[in-house]
Amino acid sequence: MDFTGGNGPNGPNEEQMKKMKKIGNRTGIILGIIFILFILGTIGLKWVTEYIWMDSLDFGSVFTTIFTTKLMLGVIGFVLFAVITYITLFWIRRAYTTHFDAHQLPPIFNQKKVMNWIIAGASLFIGLIGSLTVQGIGWEPALKIMNYVSFDTTDPFFNMDISFYMYILPFLQFVISLLLSLSIFILIAEIGAYSVFHMYRMSKTAQAHLGFTVLVVGVLLALTHLLEPYGTLLTNQVNLFQESVVHGLSYTDRMINIPVAYVLAAAAVIGAVWMIIALRKGNLNAIAKPVILYFALIILGQGASVVVQNFVVSPNEFNREAPYLQHNLDFTRVAYDLENMEEQEHPGNVESLDEDLIERNSLTIDNVRINDSRPLLDVYNQLQTFRTYYEFNDIDIDRYEIDGEYQQVFIGARELNTVDLPEQAQTWVNQNLRYTHGYGIAMSQVNDVTSQGQPQYMVRNLPPQGVIDINRPQIYFGEEDYNSVIVDSEVDEFDYPSGDQNVTTRYEEEAGISLSGLNRLLFAIDEGSFRILVSGQINGDSKLLQTRNIMDRVNRIAPFFEYDEDPYIFVREDGSLAWMLDAYLSEEGYPYAESYQDGGKNYIKNPVKVVIDAYTGEVNFYITEPDEPLVQTYYSMFPDLFTEEIPEDVRDHFRYPERLFKIESAMYGTYHMTNLELFYNREDFWQFPTERYYSEDIVMDPYYMTMKLPEYDEEEFILMMPYTPRNRQNMIAWMGVRNDGENYGEKFVYRFPKQENVYGPQQIENRINQDSVISQELNLWSQGGSSVIRGNLLAIPIEDTVLYVEPIYIESSNETSLPEVKQVVVAYGDHIAMEATFEEALEEILRRVELGIKPEEIPTEDGEGALPDEGATEDEGTVDEEGQSEEPDTDPILGADEALQELSSLFDQYQEALSSGDWQKAGELMTEIEQMLE
Repeated sequence: MDFTGGNGPNGPNEEQMKKMKKIGNRTGIILGIIFILFILGTIGLKWVTEYIWMDSLDFGSVFTTIFTTKLMLGVIGFVLFAVITYITLFWIRRAYTTHFDAHQLPPIFNQKKVMNWIIAGASLFIGLIGSLTVQGIGWEPALKIMNYVSFDTTDPFFNMDISFYMYILPFLQFVISLLLSLSIFILIAEIGAYSVFHMYRMSKTAQAHLGFTVLVVGVLLALTHLLEPYGTLLTNQVNLFQESVVHGLSYTDRMINIPVAYVLAAAAVIGAVWMIIALRKGNLNAIAKPVILYFALIILGQGASVVVQNFVVSPNEFNREAPYLQHNLDFTRVAYDLENMEEQEHPGNVESLDEDLIERNSLTIDNVRINDSRPLLDVYNQLQTFRTYYEFNDIDIDRYEIDGEYQQVFIGARELNTVDLPEQAQTWVNQNLRYTHGYGIAMSQVNDVTSQGQPQYMVRNLPPQGVIDINRPQIYFGEEDYNSVIVDSEVDEFDYPSGDQNVTTRYEEEAGISLSGLNRLLFAIDEGSFRILVSGQINGDSKLLQTRNIMDRVNRIAPFFEYDEDPYIFVREDGSLAWMLDAYLSEEGYPYAESYQDGGKNYIKNPVKVVIDAYTGEVNFYITEPDEPLVQTYYSMFPDLFTEEIPEDVRDHFRYPERLFKIESAMYGTYHMTNLELFYNREDFWQFPTERYYSEDIVMDPYYMTMKLPEYDEEEFILMMPYTPRNRQNMIAWMGVRNDGENYGEKFVYRFPKQENVYGPQQIENRINQDSVISQELNLWSQGGSSVIRGNLLAIPIEDTVLYVEPIYIESSNETSLPEVKQVVVAYGDHIAMEATFEEALEEILRRVELGIKPEEIPTEDGEGALPDEGATEDEGTVDEEGQSEEPDTDPILGADEALQELSSLFDQYQEALSSGDWQKAGELMTEIEQMLE
């Protein structure tokens, strides 16, 4: 039978098979090319659209700087990983082909072309992994090390500039750890490959390959150990089991850990050489000895560290650690900007309150906050949204010059949430072309409420009406999770509701990405919206507003900053709205400084304020600390990102960020102790006080207030935090930071006398709970399913005394209920008064102080105590017509049941009026309840 002829019965089948194989190969190649082109096209499209978006904001150079750095590192990572992988696999194949005969190997080993493709494919895959790893993690450290600015401060042990620990050390650790990981991976692959038929014993090629890789691993391990001594300045961990009292270099580090690191470095190199020699001799036992010795040295080093820490340091810890404790104290104070803190003594005098003091500090008194932003958010969302698709996300505190008067205010942005549109209105046109923006703000006084306990608005309604002119109230960019929208389309945009009609508007700026020409196709693909490409509502003038959530927006522009979670809106001089956002730069490489959070970060600054225009989305990064080395480094990296000239109407609304102040004040609670022995024993540790909120005690947060500092003539915006001693509730000090003008960022501390008790916030809260009259009223209001909300307790230093103010809210259990400021508590010294308004409560305190009324003489719920009249003495009683002494009614609870029932009935009616929205009736009922309580 002829198996080779073309006319045989198998001829056509064989030819067909060849054709099918050829077609299959071509199809596979074509599909492969299409797949690669799809991947590259997707990535390329993302790069192109990202550049167009960044360039539309004038940050194109930021994108190109990061992109070129990533591209450079990606190429380096790809070449490095791919070449090393290729050499390794090629070496392994060569070792096999030279050691074995062809018939001893699997057939695939003899197919040189196939093996080359396999090796190339594996190298390509590992190269891609290396490329993604190197460019993804390394671009920022690489840019920093190429542009870093010196701190001009050196550590006291290695005499290295702080910048070494901030930039150079992390970069070296990154490079060495990356190469070490790759080398260990290669070594494991080689061990697996050369274990077959014990090639590591018989093949010189295999031995040479293994020996070279072992040497590389040994050298990289040695370099890792050589960097470890520098790391001792950045941690308080002295071994796997123990921490030192010192943050940074400690006695055990110097005596044990640093020498051990050098010993381990030498052992790694010597052990690698030893293993190469043993490998050449085929002595497996000798190969294992340096590995065993290396790990034994690690264990011995840890053991020595434990022994020294327990038996040398601990019995005489202060004397052993004193020099290192001093470094810890000094460097931490510098890292958190506590070194130049202005400290003053405050007398804590509780006898100086009078009309003159109130008059001298009238602006402070007028700005005392009797509203709380937490329940106020619910009020704004019920009374100032008007439509279900509007929403206030947050209520912030700021200050404005209004009619020549410095006033502290609450302010919130009325944003649009299209998710809450009626279902039939959630069309593509409505969500992308028509409903494009929120509208206006609401602003209210911090120190005044209506007769119904609601905020006294300064700006309200649609369109905004009030004491400040809002000339551009539209909010296209904000805190909501906004989708992209298209403006200047054929569809008029919804502006705001007006009665039964909707007012419309047209976008009036050039901001956004033009959807003309190729852009329309590119961004239709980028947005995943075919309608952008085909919709007749979009024309050549239309523009895409993308990434409208301000947090996402700034993170997309500058992902290397940390951003505060609480942006706030403000009104500029021209009546436009803008958002202010704090940007932080933080690192974990400041020697000897204690970490402020888990993960080792021990340096944080707020050298940049970000302002985002609510209408155009324009973003400005303003440098507020031009001398800070980290921001100088980033300025060198991205010079076109920052704006140094700060407009005055932006500076007027700078607020020192609560997060940063909280970190610094928490650190100061320990690091105010400059006496080393006191610092070591933590004898004068200060902590944050607690306050009452709803029915539980919570740690107090810093709070903003307007006040006049004792040594200054004018009131200013202050962020402050009281302190209490450890496990005590009296106030020992308070820390503040100034916010206005050139004084922005100046921190100060007032200390109270240790030998006198100055009431702390929790002590005032406890006294409120224990006051029989106040607690009776609070218990009464909490009946019937209502909740009593205790607002922020404010400790307000006024000259040489301290006043405490706390608003009391009441909220019914109904879903549509509104929290109302029902009463205001004022505490001064031993006096506590609760009245309907702050002014009334303060007047009552002043009356008691001026008349010399002692707290125990105030009437209580059981009738004990009496208020002396101005014309009578405390011992004078009442007499009847016959001159007999008349005993007072000694049954104060007579008729209490009937009174409580009547009050309960009135309160039920009050809740019903609230539920139905009848505010006038609710106010009348509450007035009647107050009269009964009086």
